[in-house]
Amino acid sequence: MSEGTADVVMAAQAGDEQALAELFSAHLPMVYSVVGSALDGHPDVDDVVQETMVNAVRGLPGLREPDRFPSWLATIAYREIQRNQRSKRTIAQRRRDLPADPPDANADFAERTVTGLLLAAQRRELAEAARWLDAGDRQLLSLWWQEQVGRLDRDGTAEQLTVGTGLLGMRMLRMKGRLEAARSVVRALAAAPRCAELGTVLRDWHGEVTSVWRKRLVRHVRDCDRCVRYRHGLIAPERLLLGAAVLPIPAGLGTGVPVTATPVWSAVQKFCSGKVLAGAAAVTVATGGGFAYAVHVTPVPDGEPQALARPPAVAIRTPSAPPSRAAATSAPAARPSGAPAGTGVAAADIYVAPGGSDSGSGTLERPFGTLAKAVATVRPGQTIAMRGGTYRPTATVVIRTSGTADRRITLSNYRGERPVIDAGRVPDEWAVNHKAAYWTVQGLEIKNSTTHAYVCTSCRSMVFQRLSMHGNRRSGLTLTGEGTVGNQVLNSDFFRNYDPAAGGGAGAGLAVQHGSGAGNVIRGNRAFHNADNGFDLSGFASPVTLDHNWAYGNGVNRWNVAGWQSNGDGFHLGGGATEPAAAHTVRDNAAWDNVNDGFSNSTNRGALRLTNNTALRNGRHGFRLLETTAGALTDNVASGNSGDPVRANAGATQRGNIWQDAAALFRSTDAAVAQGPRAADGTLPRSDFLVPAGSAGADMSAG
Repeated sequence: MSEGTADVVMAAQAGDEQALAELFSAHLPMVYSVVGSALDGHPDVDDVVQETMVNAVRGLPGLREPDRFPSWLATIAYREIQRNQRSKRTIAQRRRDLPADPPDANADFAERTVTGLLLAAQRRELAEAARWLDAGDRQLLSLWWQEQVGRLDRDGTAEQLTVGTGLLGMRMLRMKGRLEAARSVVRALAAAPRCAELGTVLRDWHGEVTSVWRKRLVRHVRDCDRCVRYRHGLIAPERLLLGAAVLPIPAGLGTGVPVTATPVWSAVQKFCSGKVLAGAAAVTVATGGGFAYAVHVTPVPDGEPQALARPPAVAIRTPSAPPSRAAATSAPAARPSGAPAGTGVAAADIYVAPGGSDSGSGTLERPFGTLAKAVATVRPGQTIAMRGGTYRPTATVVIRTSGTADRRITLSNYRGERPVIDAGRVPDEWAVNHKAAYWTVQGLEIKNSTTHAYVCTSCRSMVFQRLSMHGNRRSGLTLTGEGTVGNQVLNSDFFRNYDPAAGGGAGAGLAVQHGSGAGNVIRGNRAFHNADNGFDLSGFASPVTLDHNWAYGNGVNRWNVAGWQSNGDGFHLGGGATEPAAAHTVRDNAAWDNVNDGFSNSTNRGALRLTNNTALRNGRHGFRLLETTAGALTDNVASGNSGDPVRANAGATQRGNIWQDAAALFRSTDAAVAQGPRAADGTLPRSDFLVPAGSAGADMSAG
């Protein structure tokens, strides 16, 4: 717990009523989450939460270690749960005059863990696997999850279970081993077609989820030559569980329970008031046999190579619980001018300003006048700061000096200023020709190039972020060449790129083309209103990860050109019958209002993996994977596209997708806010657009 929270605890102990309200309202979601899942939605949940909070308020003055407040509060909740379960068993015993029932295997924390899982395939498998654990292991899994999200530490967990931390560590390790084995069982049971030998094993199985059957099926998966593959490729549960939020508190809590006429219960009522509940985080809840998935949004931070941020959660779609109706549409927003510069560097080694001179010293007082001079002067570990204003180069800026892994070179806007490179005077050449490694380039705007705005050839460990590249003839940003390795493009906008001579055949937003190299990540970007494709991976031989990007309005003839012909895909994932097969990963992206396909493999024969993407109102198909001999479509949504929701051959597996033309799938299908200005830090705008109508959480933005 933070030092600030410890201060609030001590203030509450000293009689500060406001501190008391702040303290318990902040931790009430955790209590409700633990109790609600342990009792599996039983009507007793409200009573147990009430008793927990009342006992905590009463016992607070005696808490000797304020920094242990979260685990202390969880321990009280845990004891109230146990008391509730003992009471229920006692009542049942008296009614039936039978020995007390054994502990209910379902009266545990398994569902609390399940509600913390997102919809991705392995997350669903993990949720199902939790049901195969024994009661004690499911309780351990929930407490371990609380550790992972920072609500408990290992000491706090050990305190709840009254065991030493060493023994607890061994128990956790064994639980995780049994969980991994159960995950392989879930995979084997869901396989289509199912292993024939497994079918023989299941001949006498009636669907009971018991430890006996778990052990029997684990043994089969371990020993079967066909099913053993389901033990491999499992993502660590830590990665699957992170990003989940806490269970929301019902609006009735505190209003439908007896009111004790004491200051203590008045405080608890205050904690449970509507104002407090309005600030509670939203999460997944079990509904009608399926899941209604809400969203806990984690911003996409600015990046550094080899330290990629965990992908944030976005709007999750679920085929098991389709939403009932669309919400009101979002308010209109102004047309964006591109990604904001955000906060640039506050100090630099080299300064450039529109009114500077290349005969100057490159200091803040005597800045250079051109970027070309600055990049010719810079050395590893140094920073170039560009002052706000418009630069009009007359020749290509060539960057040849590389940084190193521990001495990167940074090219950035200065503070909050916006430098604009107008490349209209560069004759038929790239505006920037980058041939170096280990740079961070951020906060720049480049426009009006007569060809490509910025080309990075065989670049390594680059970070491009908060860029705006528009009005260029061929592309905004292009990564190309062999040895294109470990680059990141983050939180940038690429739009209205158009070549008048090509009639729609050129003018892409962001391209990773005609080269190879591992570890390239495209995240948090928008490519829109381009003459050709939004994101274009034509001819790139190595897998690229596209994560939380939006492509919209590409391929539209905004220039009224006769004989217009454009690919106009939102995500163009390859192309050319003789080009290499690349198994790109495409997850949590959205494509809408593009002239052609939302997502297209365009003859790329690689085993593409498309997960949790949305295609809305595109001019042809939502998803097109016709030529690929493999690939997987998992948990995607296609709605309102002019062609088929999906066109895929038999080599592409499909699971958990929604191919349904219904606006009621979403809270809103009005893209105005999503297409409007970014946040001040460069992250995507927040809106209800494409958020599931049945969810209670945040938006589909990546930040």
